[in-house]
Amino acid sequence: MFLPSRPSPSAIARFLDDAEAMSLSYGPIGIARARAVPGFRLDETTAIVGHGDADFGKANAALAAWSHMRLGWLDVFPPAASIETGTTLALLIRHFGVWSLNASRVVYSVEEETGAHSSIGFAYGTLRDHAERGEEIFQLTLNRLTGDVVYTVRAASQPRALLAKLGAPAVRALQARFRRESCEALRRAIASR
Repeated sequence: MFLPSRPSPSAIARFLDDAEAMSLSYGPIGIARARAVPGFRLDETTAIVGHGDADFGKANAALAAWSHMRLGWLDVFPPAASIETGTTLALLIRHFGVWSLNASRVVYSVEEETGAHSSIGFAYGTLRDHAERGEEIFQLTLNRLTGDVVYTVRAASQPRALLAKLGAPAVRALQARFRRESCEALRRAIASR
């Protein structure tokens, strides 16, 4: 939903209420994990955001608090949304002189443990009232051999709304900006904890 001005808190609450009944705009769940998905672009940004068990714990807490999404021009509603599967949320974005509200739902969590790596995170998928169609994973990995805490943002997406289709190059640039700034936001959140 594209808007000429920032929506009021009550408008965001109504949008979220409507989104609760919406279905996903894509299928199947798990496409962001695939190597290739016909019709979808796969994008990934990976960055070292910390070092050691303490930073891994701080990064996990920051991810659960949506700190990686608080970028000034993008925010999450409700502000204290859970990252548990089934949680519906709204992304409020100011871009290109307009505002947009986009509905998403947490579709699965990531928990993997091997001898050398521990990974945690979650993925959300777009709902019918999102400008894009697809899924995005936010994952933290602690490399136990090097101590590096690695943050990965991986998305499978395609434009859904007409404005997103018409402005595809600008949308792609905004998505790349989001991935870069999300890494920086997580670094800042770890440093401040």
